[in-house]
Amino acid sequence: MSQVHCMKRWTVDILLSEETDEESARTWAEAGLTIDGETNVRGHGMARKNPTDIDVPEIGDELAVSRALADLARRLRQVAAEDITESTGVMWRG
Repeated sequence: MSQVHCMKRWTVDILLSEETDEESARTWAEAGLTIDGETNVRGHGMARKNPTDIDVPEIGDELAVSRALADLARRLRQVAAEDITESTGVMWRG
């Protein structure tokens, strides 16, 4: 019995956008999963600085990206569920 080893590369690309004014800041993040050169799934996240918080832009970046990645994971699970249902005829609720 022989083993077959297959390696694949999936890439996640993160885009960040920040909007600031005197009192507040908002950071948006988009996480795109690329498989075989095509972006198949995207997730989105946002962070908002409270006007009373100190200004640490990295925190907004971290929160927005973590939320975009969580959204990406949720969307990827939905794609997998749809593929399982289509392949087996049984609805998957993982």
